Amino acid sequence: MRRYLWPSVLLALVIAYPLIFSTPFQQRLGALVLLYAIAASSWNIVGGYAGQVSVGHVVFFGCGAYAAMGAYTHFALSPLVGIPAGIVLAVAIAAIIGVPTLRLSGHYFSMATIAVAELVRLVVTNTDYLGAAVGLSGPTVPRNVFDLSFISALPYYYLFLVVLAITLLITWWMTSSRMGFYLRAIRDSERAARSLGAPASRTKLYAFMLSAGLTSVGGALYAMMFGFVDPESGLGILISVKILVMAALGGAGLLFGPLVGAAILVPLEEISNKYLGGEGAGLTFVVYGAIIVLIARFQPGGILTLINRQIAKRRKAPEETLAQGAAHAP
Repeated sequence: MRRYLWPSVLLALVIAYPLIFSTPFQQRLGALVLLYAIAASSWNIVGGYAGQVSVGHVVFFGCGAYAAMGAYTHFALSPLVGIPAGIVLAVAIAAIIGVPTLRLSGHYFSMATIAVAELVRLVVTNTDYLGAAVGLSGPTVPRNVFDLSFISALPYYYLFLVVLAITLLITWWMTSSRMGFYLRAIRDSERAARSLGAPASRTKLYAFMLSAGLTSVGGALYAMMFGFVDPESGLGILISVKILVMAALGGAGLLFGPLVGAAILVPLEEISNKYLGGEGAGLTFVVYGAIIVLIARFQPGGILTLINRQIAKRRKAPEETLAQGAAHAP
């Protein structure tokens, strides 16, 4: 029972959060934490478990955002209709660019994904059908509930919570399957994994495609909440950096690591923007850079790894005391 006590308490607090902290700013903050946790958890599949650090996941984020807004702008349909289209588009792009880029490793793969992200952003910026530099807008006045256009952030909070739960469930299922074991082996040593018969290229490609599809859902939800998307908000490279830092700070390769990172960084950014105005945005990215350096230097496993290590030490201490007492017993 003790094992499930704290997880149950935390789950209850997450569910009750928007009812306890009921101001518009607090509810919006909670919704944004869950939204970015969805994107970071999606990135975690390929960046954390497979060890392929993608800095171009904003492409898939933008696929979902533009598909959702495009469904309304061009076809007068609910943005919900654009979610499946965004998933298909993101998975297709992941399959096309994944075959050549996943042959690379380390910073070469990261640089390749950055190049792809910037190329897509430039193409969208110069495409009138996608709104060019102006972007696309969604429904300013909701026609029905399927437009998902709400005045309050409360409905978005619970919608994002459900999607995050599904994303975490898919990730947990993946990590518990053969694919998850393959990915962890590939992350530790791809050469050793190949020598033992693991299909490294195919497994990484599948993880990349799964991650892309889930990331596009996060992008679609982002666009529906804000009712707008343009090349900067939907395809800006800093979105990829933010997602990456959240997963790394909380614990890349851990199920709840991205959620912990989002719970720390999103409030930091929103509070700094609130009190510092336009100057806060620049300060936030300075903090992001400092966090990357500190994580790489002192705690590569992230905060959740540190917490798990401390819990393991506390559990081990009484066992060692008992063992020493038994050794000295007459």
